[in-house]
Parts: sequence; structure tokens; C-alpha cells
Amino acid sequence: MTEVNKPPPVRGWTRFVTARPRLSLVVALVLTALAVVAGSGVADRLGAGGWEDPNAESTYATKALERAFPDSQPNLLLLVDAGRASVDDPAVAAEARRLAARLAGERGVTGVGSYWQSGAPALRAEDGHEALISARITGDEKAMGETLDRLAPSYRGEHGVVEVRVGGPVAVRHEMQTIIQEDLTRAELIALPVTLVLLVMVFGSAIAALLPLGIGIVAILGTNAVLRGLTELTDVSVFALNLTTALGLGLAIDYALFIVRRFREELSTGAEPLTAVGTTLRTAGRTVLFSALTVAVSLAAMLLFPQYFLRSFAYAGIAVVLLAAAAALILLPAALVLLGHRVDSLDLRRPFRRGRQPKPAESAEAAESAESSGVSGSREEGRAWARTATLVMRRAPFFALGTTAVLVLLGLPFLGVKFGTADDRQLPSTAESHTVQQHIREGFPGSPGGGLEVLAEGRATQAQYAAYKERIAGLPEVLRVDGPLVKGDSAYFTVLPEGEAVDEPAQRLVGELRDVRAPFDTKVTGAAAVLVDSKDAIGERLPTAVVFITIVTLLLVFLLTGSVLIPLQAVVLNALSLTAMFGAVVWVFQDGHLSGLLGFTSPGSIETTLPVLMFCVAFGLSMDYGVFLLSRIKEEYDHSGDHDQAVRHGLQRTGGLITAAAVILAVVMVAIGTSRVTNTKMLGLGIALAVLMDAMIVRSLLVPAVMRLTGRATWWAPVPLRRFHARFGLSEGEPAGPAVEKEGSRDKVGAPG
Repeated sequence: MTEVNKPPPVRGWTRFVTARPRLSLVVALVLTALAVVAGSGVADRLGAGGWEDPNAESTYATKALERAFPDSQPNLLLLVDAGRASVDDPAVAAEARRLAARLAGERGVTGVGSYWQSGAPALRAEDGHEALISARITGDEKAMGETLDRLAPSYRGEHGVVEVRVGGPVAVRHEMQTIIQEDLTRAELIALPVTLVLLVMVFGSAIAALLPLGIGIVAILGTNAVLRGLTELTDVSVFALNLTTALGLGLAIDYALFIVRRFREELSTGAEPLTAVGTTLRTAGRTVLFSALTVAVSLAAMLLFPQYFLRSFAYAGIAVVLLAAAAALILLPAALVLLGHRVDSLDLRRPFRRGRQPKPAESAEAAESAESSGVSGSREEGRAWARTATLVMRRAPFFALGTTAVLVLLGLPFLGVKFGTADDRQLPSTAESHTVQQHIREGFPGSPGGGLEVLAEGRATQAQYAAYKERIAGLPEVLRVDGPLVKGDSAYFTVLPEGEAVDEPAQRLVGELRDVRAPFDTKVTGAAAVLVDSKDAIGERLPTAVVFITIVTLLLVFLLTGSVLIPLQAVVLNALSLTAMFGAVVWVFQDGHLSGLLGFTSPGSIETTLPVLMFCVAFGLSMDYGVFLLSRIKEEYDHSGDHDQAVRHGLQRTGGLITAAAVILAVVMVAIGTSRVTNTKMLGLGIALAVLMDAMIVRSLLVPAVMRLTGRATWWAPVPLRRFHARFGLSEGEPAGPAVEKEGSRDKVGAPG
């Protein structure tokens, strides 16, 4: 063997992860088993709330009312249906009073009230056939759920002349949590076998297909253990489990696809398995590391927001991304060293190939895969992506302007977005708590159980309270004011707005109530106040989050490419790739189009935190694919110095890979999107759309068109930044310069990391 063809020595990270591959896999198996034990029961410890700002005025008022007036905020509602009779019928009234008295004696229940006790018009349906019993279940979220499970069966159903249904905020949260757990199990049962079939179609080899799936399972189980530990320290949302499954499978498969494809490509050149792993880690491994960092940065931006709903997704997302990358860079190389050429064993596509003679050499099978983009067994696919790149660059202005116009057009519905809060309409129409609240919305005056509470703190006379009550009763959006109920130096008023509890008039009323003059301190809470404060908190921190994501993304992409222009292009094109998702979210979930087909009830608004969550997740995934493409373009440009050839080669080598990864991730997200909870359905289907648009439109058409228009200027950077990149930069492969002969360029790359 000549010096030029001599394989580089195995050292550094490659030596570390491949020194004892069997031991590494055994340790991983033990750690995974421990993660299963540590993460068991995590779903039961997660919360179904977290949309409110813990530092907001409404949160303070809610906690103060719970301390001073524990009976002031009922969270349990019993809808008593008298059938054709009137709720004022003596037999109906007697049965309802008996139920209320029985409920008042239950452990963990306080503040029982009813229409038959108070005669309040807001607790009686306008048709006179239904009325409400209200109560408060005490304790934390877990204790409230346990109490509800104990009580609901004995109160639900027929009781003499009346029929009772159970609702209220505590029932909505508990039913939502239960449904999410059930739907997540179903989503996993759908996603895992479909994903395995797709991976077999991608790789051909059943052995190669199982590797990404194994990495994904390790990442998911490890993240569940992390979340279980975090529940001992802070609140974590049950919705985070959906992101754990989606990203755990999606990103682990992305990373494993990229690494296994490069490993097979190296084997096809005649490299020994250990040498192939070293080259793979030094090239594709670095790209995976960069990709994980960019996704983690996007998800970390959610830590800037105070709502634990958003912070939970950051906890789950960062954990699953890092675990997926760690498994791909530690466990996968160990498995590849042990498998060697057997990574192509059990080729399930061979019986379907017609007119071909089987190749005896296992490396020939890998060569065929490498000749394509590494994501199918067809040579034609690699050439197809090259032809696509050539066509796009030949008509670059048309494709750049055309795709941009289409993406902007698809995003236009988002200009009409209306923000709201998560309520019972997140649940399917058949859910009992949804049915109860729908009856209240449609048949009861005002918003019983959804009014605004005004906390008054400081000594005051009855005359001062009366004067204040008169002022707020005169506000245009107020239907009725109840109270005050006074205890010591505190008092509270209940204000029922006209219309729904959180519509635009109710939100305006929050500001008007806070502006009313009073001789004491006042704080406003209630559903509309929580929504107003949540919107303010997000609006205040959103610019910081966007700047954070943008700056760190620009830095990471610069370190990858050494270019000033490419990072700017990456940020802008990533943002464009999200327009279709945001437009579809408003058109479908806010405006209600396709609601019958998709099986949800549109509340007429989008929950305030969802766009932030979807932006951070989708932007990170878009950068994931962007890094895969840019790293291969950069590698080819360093070798050849030919800009157009580099773009063509990059798309040829990664187009099929990115498309396959996007389709697999979209399948996982669609499985999540089959959830009966609207927010989860919106998250899954919205991100699936964003991923497909990014892979099939932005990466395939817009990126090569824009890079053709910018030409060699794409790679420009001022001298100081070039020196900085030369010292600290990281890319897939080392610069070999355009003068290096093609056949020797790979062998002259530096030693494995």
C-alpha cells in the first residue's frame, strides 16, 4: 500500500467509541434498562396546565383568593338536567339539594354551592331545564385528579328525576391528561411499525433499518427518565411527552440515516470497517453534532418564557436531542464496527429486483447504495437529484421568486390570527367535560365558572366597596357584578362579562377593570385575565427569543461554512419554510376548515403559546436539514473549488437522504397528530407540514436557486473572520483545495476525530 492510499491511524474520538464496542453496547443496554425503571410512571406526574405566567397579576390574584377565599373559585361543576321538567320543580329541587349536601360532605371538597341554594340566574339555563352545582376540589393537580376519579362515578348518571354530568376546569384538565396518555400510546403503536417499514425501504437491509429505530428508542426512554427527575424539581407539562416521542424517533433516525449512509459509502470505496467508522465520525459525525446543537439552541429559546408549558418542551426537547446525538455518535459507531459489511445483511428488496444478478461481494451492495444518495438502492435517484439541481440553477431567478411567492401566499392566513386560551374545546366533542361546558356556553347567561374576579386588598368601608362596585358595574362589557365577600382586609368581586369568557370584549374588560379607580389595591384574575397576561409575557420575551435563536444560528452556521452570506440565507430561508405551517394552522384550526375531516372543534382562536412552540421546534428541524445539505456542499467546495458543482453534488448526495428523513419524521408527527386533543393535533400536523415543505421545496428548490444567484460570493468572508473560521471552524471534511486530485482527495483528509 502506498503512502497516499494508507488509511489514517485510528485515534481520538474514534478510538474512544470503538475500543471496546461490545462493552459499549452492554453498558448502553444496562443504562437503557435503568432509564426504563427511572422513567416509569412519568406521565402520572405531569401536569395538564402551564399556560399562565407565574409572575403575572392574575396568577398572584388567583393564589391570594385561594388562600383567603378558598371557596371563591369552583373548579368542579355538576350539570343537573331535569329533562322536560323545570329545575324549579319541587322534586327536581329536592334531588339537587340532596346531591349538593352529599357533595359538601365529601373528603377533599369545599365551597359547594348551587342554583337551588343561591338562586343566582347565571347558574340556571335560559330554557329552565338545566342548572349547576359548583364546588372546589382542593389539593395539587395529582390530588385533584385522584379526588375526581373517586367522586365522578358516583355522581355521574341518573339520580331520581335528574341526570348529572361532571365538568369544570378540574374535569377538563384530568380528561385531557388521560386522553393524551392514551393517544400517545396509540401514536407510538402507529409510528414504530410504519417507520420500520420506511427504513427498510430506504436502506433495503433489515439490519441497517433497525439501527436508527434502536437509537430512537434509547433517546425516548432516556428522556422519560430525565423528565421523571425534573418533576421532583419543577412542573412539567404532559404535552412534552408528545415532543419526546416525535423528536426521539425523528432526530435519532435523521442522525442514524446520515451516519449509516456515510459508513456504507466509505465501505464502497474499499475501506475497512474501522477506517470507515473513523472517516464517518470525522465527516458525518461532525455534521450530526452541529445539527444537534442547532436544534437544541432553537428549543432552548423556550426557556426564556415563564410558562411551564413552554419550558417543558425545552426540557424534553434538549434532553432528547442530546441523547439522540450521543447515541448516534457513541452507540452507533460501536455497532457499525461489530457489523462491518454485515450492515447490508438481510436485503429485503432483493426479491423485488428484476433482471439483476446478485452481487457476491457485500461491499458491492454498499457501493450501489453509495452511488445513489445513500437513501435508496437506485443509481437513478442520485442522478435525478443532480438533474434537479442543474435545472433549478439554470432557471434560478424563476425558482427563487416563484417558490418565495408561493410560500408567502401560503402564510397569509396567519395575518388574521386570533389568540385564545386552551379550554374544553381542546377535547373531542364526545368528552363529558366538553359537553358540559358547551351546554353552559350555549344555554346559560353570562359565563358561569368563567367570569373575572377582582381581589381588593387594604382596609375599606362598605360605602367604598359599594362605590367601587357601582363603577365596575357601569362598564359596557359587564353583565353583572356579585360581591363583595369580605374577610379581614381583603375582599373580592365576581364580574360576569357579556359574551364568552375569553373573547375580545372580555379581554378589553380586563384592562378596563384594572384602570378603575379604587381606594384600595386591586388585582384582576379569571380566564380572560390569564390570557391577557400570557399574551403580554410572550410578547415581551418573544423578541429576545428570536434574537437569541438568530445570533446563535448565525454563529453555528458560520463555524460550519466559514461564509458570512450562508448563515443569513439559512435564517431567512428557514423562516420562509415555516410560512405554510403558520398559514395552515390559522386556516384549519382557527377558522375551522377541515374540522369535520380531522375531528376537532374549532374554538375560533389559537392557544397563545402554540405558535411559539411550533416556531422553535420547526425552525430547529429546518436547520437540521439545512446543516446536512450545507455540510456536503461545503465539503465538495473545499475539494473542487467549483461553486455550481458543489451545490449540485451536495443536493445529489443529500437530496434523497433529507427527503427520506423528512418523510419518516412527518409520519411520526402525523401519528402524533391523530390525537383527539386539538393542541396536540395542531402540533403534530403543523410540524409535519413544515418538515415536508422544508425538505421538498426549500432544500430542493429554493436553496440551490438562491446559491446559484449569489455565486462564488456565497463563500465570502472578511479576512479576520476567515482566520477565526480557520482556527475554530468545523465542517464535514477538511479543506483539500481545488488542486487536489479527485482520487487522492479522500485519502488526504486528516485523521479521524
